[in-house]
Amino acid sequence: MQLNQSLNVAVVGTGYVGLGTAVMLAYLGHRVTGIDVDQNKIDTLNRGEMPIYEPGLDQLLIDSRHNLTWTTDYASAIPEADVIFICVGTPPMPSGQPDLRFVARAAQTIAQNLNGKLQVVVNKSTVPVGTGDWVARIIEEHAVDSHANRYVVVSNPEFLREGTALYDSLYPDRIVLGSEDGRGIARMRDLYAPLLDQTFDPPAYVPRPVDYDRPELVTTGLSSAEMIKYAANAFLALKISFANEIAGLCERVDADIQEVTRGIGHDSRIGPRFLSAGAGWGGSCFGKDTSALISTGEEYGYTMPILKAAIEVNRRQRHLVIAKLQQHLHRLKGKRIAVLGMAFKPNTDDLRDAPAHDCIVRLTDLGATVVAHDPIAMDRARHEWSHLNYVEADSVETALRGADAVIVMTEWAEYCDLDWNQVLRGMRRPLVIDARGVIKDIPAFGEVEQIGRKSKASALSEVTA
Repeated sequence: MQLNQSLNVAVVGTGYVGLGTAVMLAYLGHRVTGIDVDQNKIDTLNRGEMPIYEPGLDQLLIDSRHNLTWTTDYASAIPEADVIFICVGTPPMPSGQPDLRFVARAAQTIAQNLNGKLQVVVNKSTVPVGTGDWVARIIEEHAVDSHANRYVVVSNPEFLREGTALYDSLYPDRIVLGSEDGRGIARMRDLYAPLLDQTFDPPAYVPRPVDYDRPELVTTGLSSAEMIKYAANAFLALKISFANEIAGLCERVDADIQEVTRGIGHDSRIGPRFLSAGAGWGGSCFGKDTSALISTGEEYGYTMPILKAAIEVNRRQRHLVIAKLQQHLHRLKGKRIAVLGMAFKPNTDDLRDAPAHDCIVRLTDLGATVVAHDPIAMDRARHEWSHLNYVEADSVETALRGADAVIVMTEWAEYCDLDWNQVLRGMRRPLVIDARGVIKDIPAFGEVEQIGRKSKASALSEVTA
């Protein structure tokens, strides 16, 4: 692999963003040290194991291990680093504003270990507009010797989709760099040169698309780069909520939301992506980022009614899933309900703001017994959802056996490829609330309820009823 200039890189935080960033840059040929305060995570990584699930990332970790170091010690990594990424969490507070305590703590500790040479500190975490300037002030206040002209802050938001993070890292649509200092932009150009020029050898398990050329490099000021990340996620959240709102009307006028979104998606001004109606969006980005934008607007006396409506529609979709179930079963007390899918989307074990969580809570509140299954996220749910009351199922067949209904909450390929005619026969009542549109053909046995589509029952079910 050819690299014009190998840089020393420190990545603070080994969550989804930090891990992906560290491993990807190491694969490109840079010398990378990942830093985390969690000793257990560092021990896991030093054993060559992944603390999260992301397709292909474990193999890329193996392929890049000669360029990777993992530590809890800032002092061993920061002084020699040319580029330092802040990739810590910014969870939402009750007000909707992101909690920046971890960013502040990381910036302070970084500052205390800077060595006076030109070093670029990169905000990779999703942070409100103005955070770049705030981080620069923290560095000035806590650096042993300020060297104000040596430490440059750059905003470099990530646009990774969990489940396809490697693809998005190696073949991005665009790379956004925000700074008022040209030296920071120049160094980041050097860092990303293999991506910008696509000169690296693509891994066999994440091949370069035949029609892919090069990513667009977008250079802006700090504030614009920070706003780009929020605006992009807010717009995608709006598309999903729009599709769900249209789906509700489709059910009432006997239209099919999948046919409607296919038709409007061919319009190049709209596009087909993020128009899938269902249980709504989840994960760590959309809800947090839309709320953060609304909170920022309120700080400046500016209302954002469209974003508020998007959040309300998304909240309604989670209730809609249970309402559809009640239309068929009426009383849920004493019923056995199978929930397929716990992660907020397929190909990840991330449970943050997963719609399945709210579904399980509501079902148990209504007196139902919940049996849950997920191909990947069961172990993580065992720890992060220990407050919920549900029974684990080691297979789809076990989950559905004797169930009065099944709710599909995550569109895992395993569920899309199921022989539904077979698995439904093990249920007490073959009723499917398909909140993710995984069933394409009506089973010969049972009844299927989907979002934005007319309820479909097999002839056998109708005769039996």
